[in-house]
Amino acid sequence: MVIKEARFLMSSQDADKCPKPTLPEYAFIGRSNVGKSSLINMLCRINKLAKTSSTPGKTQLINHFIINNSWYLVDLPGYGYARTSKVNREEFGMMTMKYLAQRENLLCLFILIDARHSPQESDLKFMRKMGEGQLPFVIVFTKADKVKPAALNSNLEKYKTRLLEEWESLPTIFVTSSEKEEGRDELLSFISDINDTWQPE
Repeated sequence: MVIKEARFLMSSQDADKCPKPTLPEYAFIGRSNVGKSSLINMLCRINKLAKTSSTPGKTQLINHFIINNSWYLVDLPGYGYARTSKVNREEFGMMTMKYLAQRENLLCLFILIDARHSPQESDLKFMRKMGEGQLPFVIVFTKADKVKPAALNSNLEKYKTRLLEEWESLPTIFVTSSEKEEGRDELLSFISDINDTWQPE
C-alpha cells in the first residue's frame, strides 16, 4: 500500500460522535508511552500527524485520521499509567470500551506493546478483555531498535508463552521500529489485504 494522503479528521469524546461508519477502520491502542503516535507518524510518513509527547497519557480523545480518502486510522487513549486523575482514567477507559464495542466498521485493533519489557499484566488483561468481547486484534511490538536482538527475542517468546497459557492460538504479531521504519510495509500490507475484503452494509 502506498499512502498518498493522510490527514487529521476529528477528535471525539463519545463513540456516538465519531465519523459515520462508511469506511473500513483500524484503531491503535497500548499502554501510555508505548510509542503509539510515533508509530502512526511512521506509517503515514508525516512527522507531526499524531501528537507525540514525553508525557504519558497525552492522547485523551478518540482521534480519527483519514488515509487515502478510503479508510480511517484511529488513535485511542492509552491504558495503564497516565498523569491524570483516577476519575479521568476511568472516563477514558469507558469511552474507549464503548467505542470498541459499538464501532461496527472497526475491522482490526492494533494492540501496541513495548518490546523492551517482559509481559506486563495490563497488556495481558486488556488482550483478555478483547478476546472475551470477540474483537479481532493483532499485536504490534514497538521500539524494537531500543533493545538488543537477544533480549527482543526473549521478550517475544515470553509473551507467546503467556498467551498460549490462555489462548488456543496466537494472534498475528508484528515487530516494529518507528525510527528505522521496521515493520511498516508489513503493517500496511496487512491493512490493504483486509481493505480488499471490505463490504459495507
